[in-house]
Amino acid sequence: MSVPSLQADTTMAATTTSRTPVRARGQLAAAVAAGALFGFGLALSTMIQPRVVLAFLTFRDLGLMLVLGGAVVVTFVAYRVVPRVWTRPLLGGAYGAHESVLDRSTIVGAAIFGIGWGLCGVCPGPAIAGLGAGSWELLWAVGGIAIGGLGQGLLAGRQRTA
Repeated sequence: MSVPSLQADTTMAATTTSRTPVRARGQLAAAVAAGALFGFGLALSTMIQPRVVLAFLTFRDLGLMLVLGGAVVVTFVAYRVVPRVWTRPLLGGAYGAHESVLDRSTIVGAAIFGIGWGLCGVCPGPAIAGLGAGSWELLWAVGGIAIGGLGQGLLAGRQRTA
């Protein structure tokens, strides 16, 4: 997988005293802006409220279907249309592609994720956005997500060395 480096260009601005390259600061600013927009969208859609997500997952409130539909449209445009219009990303680097593999660990991981999401109504993005909105009870979910990520990382490391 080819991932553009944040340190792709070491050109410094003439007025900058910082050691951070100008392009890297631009990429960081774009990432912060995109994350803030994503978090705001999750909050506005009420996806940071576990009771709303649980109502959606049990087919009692299908309002989040609009959020899902919007996400599909944005993802389609980002992956299929934008690379055809712009030959290179606006902030440098190159478009990367990753191979998707459907194997046992992917299916087990998806099942664990789905069960956890169905039991508590929280997934990683909305959990972090909810913390930003002051929903401190979501710390339990974030802790569980961190433990699950650590466990997966340890298991994957063990499988690579075997």
